[in-house]
Amino acid sequence: MVYIFFADGFEEIEALAPVDILRRAGLTVSMVGVTGKVVTGSHQIPVTMDTEISEVDMQHAQAIILPGGTAGTENLEKSAAVQAAIDHCMQNDKLVAAICAAPSVLAHKGLLSGKTATAYPSFQKHLLEGGATVPEDFVCHDGNIITARGMGVAGEFSFEIVKTLVSAEMAEKVREEIQCRD
Repeated sequence: MVYIFFADGFEEIEALAPVDILRRAGLTVSMVGVTGKVVTGSHQIPVTMDTEISEVDMQHAQAIILPGGTAGTENLEKSAAVQAAIDHCMQNDKLVAAICAAPSVLAHKGLLSGKTATAYPSFQKHLLEGGATVPEDFVCHDGNIITARGMGVAGEFSFEIVKTLVSAEMAEKVREEIQCRD
């Protein structure tokens, strides 16, 4: 199970592109409401969740995904349940993926120290302060952490997750099916 955590103020494309692409790749994905059963994105688009965070069983997690959006990231970071989910994944070598502002949550926890990671440019300072190396890459994969810069690379971010959890062949198959350019 891949859990994608949605909190009010999330960036819609950064959350929904992974849902779509991962499901096309055959992964079981659950949209998890951190701030309710219906969560409203940064562009006022309400999305009905599959489940709420109080119902999540992390024993079934293959991975978690943290979408960005400034307000959404702040709401993710202040959630004790999200913090516990991140801890569980790190302790059990499960994949943790974060995009845009959300990698700052990982940096604030000290999880990016000595790692290569990226975030939206105005949030990269949090990664640097947390001891990460921040290259010019739009998507970074270091160990069990995948990070990406923002909405414009939500597809590439999602394909990297598919490559990690399924295979490079499946990522390429989905890329071709949806006519995604290289």
